[in-house]
Amino acid sequence: MKIRAYRLFPNGKSYEMQPYHVCMKGLENVVLFRDEDDYDAMVKIICVCALRKKVRVIIYAVVSNHCHVAILARSPEEAEAFAQEIKRVYSMWFSRKYRERGILHREEIKAIPMETEWHVRNTLAYIPRNALDNQCPIHLYPWSGYRAMFCGKQTDQSYRPVAALTFRERVAIMHTGDKLTDVPWLLDSEEHLIPSSFCDCEYLEQAFAHDAAFFLKTIGELNPSQMHHLLEEMPYQMQSDSDYYKTAGEIAARWFKTEISQLSLNQQTRLVPYLYRSTKTSISQLARVMGVPRERIAQILQINSYLCREK
Repeated sequence: MKIRAYRLFPNGKSYEMQPYHVCMKGLENVVLFRDEDDYDAMVKIICVCALRKKVRVIIYAVVSNHCHVAILARSPEEAEAFAQEIKRVYSMWFSRKYRERGILHREEIKAIPMETEWHVRNTLAYIPRNALDNQCPIHLYPWSGYRAMFCGKQTDQSYRPVAALTFRERVAIMHTGDKLTDVPWLLDSEEHLIPSSFCDCEYLEQAFAHDAAFFLKTIGELNPSQMHHLLEEMPYQMQSDSDYYKTAGEIAARWFKTEISQLSLNQQTRLVPYLYRSTKTSISQLARVMGVPRERIAQILQINSYLCREK
């Protein structure tokens, strides 16, 4: 499979994009999405924010107290900006509707880069599997992008183009005043977005060799406890140095087939930004675990950020 992909933008240029996993976690004792309007609003917020931040949605799932979105973005900064934007906009929706403020203030949201085939495939399979958290079969769950995959083009004449909405309709239906006259998004008879009209199905389908059976098999064979730990717990919990050394060591072994102490400067330059963005850590901890000066870690992160901006 191709982990990175080129996509054409409205300016006529093609840009290389990388996949990221965005997870917005809620509080265990708070239901963030309480009725169909909340679920519908979040899906539309994901779409609008993706347009604002110039990222592409691959697949998503919204469940009672958190949501997952796999996206393609040109840089970590754009992916992170998208993540923060959906948190900001949904916080506004929730506050206006329920008069409860600060619910998401302390909650983290991360845009985690996906660097390997294993990471990409398992994340793309894990996201729609979250439907089971809401006690619904995956193929029937209305608030995920699963239905978009391997379905071909949607041509139902009853679908309504979002681009044709008036300003008042955009505000009432899409909850935004943003200009949407050029988007290909479609609405069904209940004014819900059609997933295939905005999901980058081609990316997911090529990740599974254009084989729907391969996609279903991967979903069925997932270890949910393992994936929950790797995708939802580990990125948000600070580990002890000894545990973090094991985590970093496992990734170094998987990527480079070597120990942390044997990494070359080029390999360090690849690994450090990934660890910094995909796990809860600090420059000091990375320096201790990698066995290099703090200044070297800071330099690697600064160089990586500069290169992303240059793109």
